[in-house]
Amino acid sequence: MNQKFDFKDLFILDMANNHQGDVERGLNIVRSFAKVVKDHNARAALKFQFRQLETFIHPDHQKNSEHKQVQRFISTRLLRDKYQIFLDEVRAQGMVTICTPFDEDSVDVICEMDFDVIKVASCSGKDWPLLEKIAAAGKPVIFSTGGLTIRDIDNLVSFFKHRGVHFALMHCIAIYPTPDQHMNLQQIAVLCDRYPGIHIGWSTHEPPADMVPVELAVALGAELFERHIGIETDDSPLNAYSSTPEQVAQWIEAKQRAQLLCGPKERQPASEAEQAAIDGLKRGVYAKGKIRKGSIIERNQVYFAIPYVEGQLDSGHFKSGITCLKDFTVNAPIFETQVELPTTKDELVIKHAVHEVKALLNKARIHLGPEFKVEYSHHYGVPNFLETGAVLVECISRDYCKKLVVQLPGQQHPFHYHEKKEETFQVLYGELECTVDGHQRTLIPGESVLVMPGVWHSFGTKTGVIFEEVSSRDYDNDSFYKDKNINKLARAERKTVVDHWGRFQLKPQSKQDKS
Repeated sequence: MNQKFDFKDLFILDMANNHQGDVERGLNIVRSFAKVVKDHNARAALKFQFRQLETFIHPDHQKNSEHKQVQRFISTRLLRDKYQIFLDEVRAQGMVTICTPFDEDSVDVICEMDFDVIKVASCSGKDWPLLEKIAAAGKPVIFSTGGLTIRDIDNLVSFFKHRGVHFALMHCIAIYPTPDQHMNLQQIAVLCDRYPGIHIGWSTHEPPADMVPVELAVALGAELFERHIGIETDDSPLNAYSSTPEQVAQWIEAKQRAQLLCGPKERQPASEAEQAAIDGLKRGVYAKGKIRKGSIIERNQVYFAIPYVEGQLDSGHFKSGITCLKDFTVNAPIFETQVELPTTKDELVIKHAVHEVKALLNKARIHLGPEFKVEYSHHYGVPNFLETGAVLVECISRDYCKKLVVQLPGQQHPFHYHEKKEETFQVLYGELECTVDGHQRTLIPGESVLVMPGVWHSFGTKTGVIFEEVSSRDYDNDSFYKDKNINKLARAERKTVVDHWGRFQLKPQSKQDKS
């Protein structure tokens, strides 16, 4: 699919029929809102609505119709050359151009005028003749979901994907204005969850002075935002859901502040100010009594208290078995440079890594039952598990086998081959960098690679990865490594096999169980 258009952080300003069929009024709207956009360093599009009234409206209603919408459309009619004036001005103001067609002929006009994006109105979400025409236009598409069921939205997502259309979708409630009890903003999060990788937005019709909904929409994951705009005059008051330039300025500010408040999705390190606040209540390690150089410090020989002194050993890093490198007097702070910390036990390296493995499975929404076996592979020793390692969860082990393989960011698995086993890797989450028979590939979710018996292969990840290994029967002693030193290792030195996660089985490794 053509992925060139950037939907993220786009404000869509829908002029609709608020030009009232007057060119100067329309140009005033374009210029006034373009200034608001520039003043707020925002990225915005101005949206038109096209209807070819001669064919869109039934002949019997072309004159003297009592239909409310027909009356509005005819009274605000503009010819194409007038819309071209608007379009040229929007481009001159540096804004994106978007148009909503309500009939097939209007799609042709949009393409001839070369609008940047086509917008599908909620009322056209099941208008398949029009949707077919839009999909064939070759332009990016945004569609609103007002009045559609989740099945309808599934159909639209599948429809545009199958036709290679680059698209975004917007939560929308087609009530003008929309009362609070019908806003249903939680649907933004539902759509984000249901359609990962697709930009989800929000087309809004609440009273324009209300800024709370846009703030909530940002928090729930909306990435593009649409609302109706216009300029009020004595003879043409605005409807109850269209915003003035001043109200759009407040709307953009509210969105930008909400985005600032929410921050990035990635967990950020503590700022200097936050770290200083935390350190102000961190407890340092102090000697209860005299402690001689060379002795081992046990828990009953120290206490923890504030203030913490820069460079001091803190309570979170204290371990029994610390060796003194100097004499300590009563109440003396114990600094990190004055002691020797005991080495981390091998099993703790794995136990700490398991927390991150479980979190990765949770993030990928992969659920395990209560009964399974886990293999922790550590071909260069447990202390190096975070550099060279993998976690293999055994799901099925018969004549056919299935494992879930989890690697944390930065982990690698060394080159090896199998004499008997054939295996296929299929990525479920993250990116897998693999080399098979000298061919390097980066696999994303849904992609797979076949590894035939006797073929050298290795794999690793920069992002963290979860993939399925589906294979023929799994045999002991059927892995042969390019690094001959690995082949010489005892089985327990290169892998630890436990039930479940091995909460009570992870113990210091021994050089037994040669294989």
